Amino acid sequence: MARGARRSAWTAAAVTAAGLGVFSAGRGTLDWPMVAASLAVAGLGGFVGSLGRSRIVRAPESTAASRHSVAEALLANIPDPVILVDRRAVVIEVNPAARALLPALKLRHPLSFALRAPDVLDGIEEVLRTGAPLKTLYATRVPTERAFEVQIGALPMPDGAAGGQPNVVLFLRDLTSARRLEAMRVDFVANASHELRTPLASLLGFIETLQGPARNDPPARDRFLGIMKTQAQRMARLVDDLLSLSRIELREHVPPTRPVDLTRIARQMVDTQGPLARERGVSLTLDAEGPFPILGERDELLRVVENLVENAVKYGGSGGLVAVSLRRRTDEATGRTGIHLNVRDEGPGIAAEHIPRLTERFYRVDVASSRDQGGTGLGLAIVKHIVNRHRGRLVIESVPDQGTSVQAIFPDYEPDTSDLAIEPA
Repeated sequence: MARGARRSAWTAAAVTAAGLGVFSAGRGTLDWPMVAASLAVAGLGGFVGSLGRSRIVRAPESTAASRHSVAEALLANIPDPVILVDRRAVVIEVNPAARALLPALKLRHPLSFALRAPDVLDGIEEVLRTGAPLKTLYATRVPTERAFEVQIGALPMPDGAAGGQPNVVLFLRDLTSARRLEAMRVDFVANASHELRTPLASLLGFIETLQGPARNDPPARDRFLGIMKTQAQRMARLVDDLLSLSRIELREHVPPTRPVDLTRIARQMVDTQGPLARERGVSLTLDAEGPFPILGERDELLRVVENLVENAVKYGGSGGLVAVSLRRRTDEATGRTGIHLNVRDEGPGIAAEHIPRLTERFYRVDVASSRDQGGTGLGLAIVKHIVNRHRGRLVIESVPDQGTSVQAIFPDYEPDTSDLAIEPA
């Protein structure tokens, strides 16, 4: 293409020089200086024309189409919502994440039809006026509450595209998970501080009493020392549970690799909790036929059974029966076989609105009753994280006045006989 442009330039220069010569001859003014000048002008014009035209090289249309395809692919694979609008805030392009967030979003329609956020719309005008990027917040409450940080920036367009005027790109960064995590941390610190402050206040109060009015009162001293021991034990349990929860969360992403028999673990913990059940007049039974091997951490599984049985005896034991059972069942939907550890009581049950929150840290259905029973509010949270580490799931079902059933479902495992033989008894 450049070679043709240079040839055209030289041809045009030659035609111009010849025309000038004919014109001069017609007027009778043709002489050798005029011929030399015409040739010089032709040469100079052809050279300059070839230089100017050689710089004009059009990009192949296939290259532009390829770059457009790459840009669309990049936009489609950005996980966060991205929206491109023009100076009138009319939608030019969106990615799939933006369509999922704002189903009413349509191309060549005003953004305000789908995004009713005055701060965002005002931000677009501000960016167009100043050219400086800015950030604002956008929140949705339907169908779920979500929060986004909207980064708004001007997108300069090349000359000839959109009249050379800049468009505006909106990038929405999801802050929902970060805010929830921050709220959980704040709640955890507040709850832990509150749980520790209560027994500490009791200890300080009784110490002052023993140093003062009850110094020479042996019966009061013995009674106060007993209460102080109970409060100190409560603090110790709380610290132990907090440390256990931290250790479990630290290793939650690492699945256990050693086979253990869940039947042995359940039988050991039922025997251990037997005295507590008899003290409260509860019949504690175990129904498990044969070994039920799973890949697990023995100490953590002991903690699971201990917490579930202890909770059933303490809070559901008024029904007089706590039944522990192990079953191997196949899920009809997935075809996977799992080991179901079920702890069932016939106590007062739990209202439906409390069940989704039972595994939250420090959540209690009845705070006073839980403290009287020596609970820390962390038992089911520990159970949930242990079950998650074992790639299982926790299912809680309860009907008021009919009892509660808690199931820990673990993936089945078929080991060699030698694998189970090395498991400690």
